[in-house]
Amino acid sequence: MALSTDIMRGGFSSGAARAIQGQANGALAAAGTTQATATLIAQSIVAVTSGTGGVRLPSGNIGDEVEVLNLNTADITIYPPTSEQINNLAANAGFLLGQYTAVKVKKFTATRWMGFLSA
Repeated sequence: MALSTDIMRGGFSSGAARAIQGQANGALAAAGTTQATATLIAQSIVAVTSGTGGVRLPSGNIGDEVEVLNLNTADITIYPPTSEQINNLAANAGFLLGQYTAVKVKKFTATRWMGFLSA
């Protein structure tokens, strides 16, 4: 994706450029032990830096992307929105994201997300 300064050179305002790029949260805390009690992700780019348990992807539209970096000292669980699935996991099932790793998930159908894990 282009830098926001490149987007502004294309005629968009700084606010529109930031909206296109998405919002970031550099200090999200994981919580909960189930999909229903996991911390809801409200930005498109997040770093989990504390807590135990999991985070839940927001409801989204086809093409939406969320990037999660686990800077926590423990593994966390990434859950999909209710009745949705990530990769080939069962609906509502989460997956463990190891400490100091990242995942980019992209919604590609009405109920399915694909995940791309970092090394």
